[in-house]
Amino acid sequence: MTPVTPDPKTQALSDGRSLWSRVKAHPLSKLGPGLVTGAADDDPSGIGTYSQAGAQFGLNMLWTMPLVFPMMAAIQAICAQIGRVTGQGVAANLKTAFPPIVVRLVVLSLLVANTLNIAADLAAMGEAAELVTGLGRHWMTAVLAVMTLLLQVLVPYRRYVVFLKWLTLSLLAYAGVLFTVAIPWREVALRTVWPQLNFDAATATVLVGVFGTTISPYLFFWQASQEVEDMLRDPLAEPLTRAPSQAPSELRRIRWDTWSGMFYSDLTAYFIILATAVTLHVSGITDIETAAQAASALRPLAGEFAFLLFAIGIIGVGLLGVPVLAGSAAYAVAETLGWRWSLERPAREARGFYGVIAASVLIAWGIQYSPIAPMKALFWSAVINGIVAVPLMTIIILLASKASIMASFRTDRFTVVLAWIATGIMAAAAIRMFVP
Repeated sequence: MTPVTPDPKTQALSDGRSLWSRVKAHPLSKLGPGLVTGAADDDPSGIGTYSQAGAQFGLNMLWTMPLVFPMMAAIQAICAQIGRVTGQGVAANLKTAFPPIVVRLVVLSLLVANTLNIAADLAAMGEAAELVTGLGRHWMTAVLAVMTLLLQVLVPYRRYVVFLKWLTLSLLAYAGVLFTVAIPWREVALRTVWPQLNFDAATATVLVGVFGTTISPYLFFWQASQEVEDMLRDPLAEPLTRAPSQAPSELRRIRWDTWSGMFYSDLTAYFIILATAVTLHVSGITDIETAAQAASALRPLAGEFAFLLFAIGIIGVGLLGVPVLAGSAAYAVAETLGWRWSLERPAREARGFYGVIAASVLIAWGIQYSPIAPMKALFWSAVINGIVAVPLMTIIILLASKASIMASFRTDRFTVVLAWIATGIMAAAAIRMFVP
């Protein structure tokens, strides 16, 4: 009997399904883009902002985290749903609904803001590494910058994303700090729901920082594109507009992944505010400019172990946050200009995409040696983000409500209402930046 030669395409599909089944068996495979996106939100510049809130206002800034959690989860869930339903990232969907000049201005603003944010993050990572190792901060910044860049360029996405997921564990360091200090839990519970604040200019400025660092445009682009990356890895998956039978399980996964990932992020921010409130604030240290400064200030107050946890956490989340910042800008630029993109592609097949990643990291690294102070860079990135976030959130919500884009998978009303509330708060924060 003559053996039957399998069709090459059928064999390739079968091999792809077999590989994907093994990948999905990995314990981290059930944790998706929502986890990585949420953890990346607590990047070193975010840690610095939360530390300042705790140092300056003590327990009276804890209430911000329960308030912002459902709103950040709602807007991120919308972005994830856009990516999985359409099979395209945020920028690609913006091109279908808005003039090119609008899309390009949004993406350019994102690129500038992300580069400045990376500069601030690298500076904080270098300072923290110097505190831990004793080596010069500029050398450590260079090593960390090159490390994050090479990982993104040389390691395929299917392996790199597992590395990013493991890095999310670094956020547990901030829960660990709480075991090294005394916590007045009754007072903590009271101030979480009933703060004692005068809503003056100083309070408003910190609120702008907290809300701005928690709900940031780069997270919108990253999570939507990561949904597309995950879809492309699965040989059985298609955009939900073409494969509606996949919708129930996929939309359920997105809700669980996003809300749990944002909860992890929000809880970590709460811990950072709490840790600095019960250590720095009660000791009269109320002015913190960087995350590394907060770690250094903890050493005499909470001990060597608390200091090490805080400092190592800065490095860990920086290794997670910098790739997300650079990658989100690269996704947005590549989709806008019609370039090939994907962290799964080798660099030779997506040179423009990887070029944006490399340029963002290298320019940010160069800022360390320029007259521009990294924390000034962070301030201006916050200003740009504050300006860009409001119209971008408005556009994203409108996109998610369009039947021409989302077909029958338009976002539910509850999520849309939460997202509109978040947009209103971000608008107020952006306006407050320019009001003395």
